[in-house]
Parts: sequence; structure tokens; C-alpha cells
Amino acid sequence: MHAFDVLGDPVRRRILELLLEDERSSGDVTAVIRAEFGISQPAVSQHLRVLRENGFARVRAEGARRLYAVEARPLQDVDRWLQPFREFWAQRLDALGTELARGRRDRRSRGPNQED
Repeated sequence: MHAFDVLGDPVRRRILELLLEDERSSGDVTAVIRAEFGISQPAVSQHLRVLRENGFARVRAEGARRLYAVEARPLQDVDRWLQPFREFWAQRLDALGTELARGRRDRRSRGPNQED
């Protein structure tokens, strides 16, 4: 499965967000995902399996519990793939920053009692 196929699913993206905070048990992940998305425990387990099998998450056993954590390498691969495209939005963000600074400067130069 391609990385963007894995990341294209909102449930899997949310699971990765949860795992970014800290290592979590499959039960913890399931509870949050079931509450937010209304899907079954087997469906959550399937999403965890997809993340694990595609290298986005790792699992370790701790007694009867399975603890999941984010695996950085595939995300770094996605980041490298996106790098050439950053130029498109970086220029726009720089222009936005310039306009915001210009607006703040103009408001300061007009003084506190003048309206926009």
C-alpha cells in the first residue's frame, strides 16, 4: 500500500495523531476512535494492522496489552517526497507574512484613536 493510501484515511490519520502524544494501548486507541468515528473494535484493529504492516506504527507486547507507537521513517519518506512542493506554499506564506506585517505597521502609524 502506498503511503498516501495509508494516510488518506481519516481514521488512520487520527490514530497517528493519538500515537504522537504517547505510546498507547490498543484498548485506549479503540476507545477514542470508537467514540469519535463510531466504528467497531474489529474495524479499529484493522486500521491499526494497516498502520503496522505499512511501517507507520510499531507494536510491543506488555503482558496481555499491545502498545502502539508512531514509527517515524515512513513519515520522513513522505516529508522528503513533499519537499519540492513546499516552494509553492512557502512563497505564499512569505507574502502573507509581509502583508500582515504591513497591516500592523500601518495600524501603529495611524495611532490608537484612528479607525481602520
